[in-house]
Amino acid sequence: MARRTKEEAQATRVQILDAAERVFHAQGVSRASLAEVAKEAGVSRGAIYWHFENKIDLFQAMLERLRLPLEELARASESEDEPDPLGCMRELLIKALTRLACEPQTHRTHDILRYKCEYTGELLGLRERMQALSLECDQRIAKALSNAVNKGQLPSDLDCARAAVCLHAYMEGIESNWLLVPNFDLAQQAPALVDTVLDMLRSPALRLMTGCQMPGEVGCAVRTEG
Repeated sequence: MARRTKEEAQATRVQILDAAERVFHAQGVSRASLAEVAKEAGVSRGAIYWHFENKIDLFQAMLERLRLPLEELARASESEDEPDPLGCMRELLIKALTRLACEPQTHRTHDILRYKCEYTGELLGLRERMQALSLECDQRIAKALSNAVNKGQLPSDLDCARAAVCLHAYMEGIESNWLLVPNFDLAQQAPALVDTVLDMLRSPALRLMTGCQMPGEVGCAVRTEG
């Protein structure tokens, strides 16, 4: 009985997340209410508050569903034991673009994040959370790049912190532009687009330069302690 109750609770949580995705996509996050999400999900508002503290918590859980299918590849690229971190990163980036192009749920969630979310009013706190997620993403990319450097896959003097910012911005730019104007086959072009940015990592412009460090960098190619 307890197992069944846990499974039912998980099913309700998924039901609420699916409903929130539809409501946020139709109305925008700021205009949508939790009452409307509850109605769409066919549950009470109390059920929503059982699973989520507020709209920000619900929104972040919706975004987390995007990360989970890619997390295994992300962790592999960050692992010092991974023999091919750059290959893992390439596979991760291609998969991210392909999912955006081919999976309606991923497409809708990215569209909400890029074009239907205002960091105003009750969503002011979401801006801080998104800033934290962005910084974490930069740090994880830098970690993966440093692993690739250590494996001889990238230049030994690569400025991993600056390269991470560039790679992150490139991928977000591709996603945002395609969502706004989907005038090409993103899934078909994904490998070439990813190879383009990986080639950029070998540019002399991304090599370490004395006195030109990114904020928070400790003065070496690898952003780690010790």
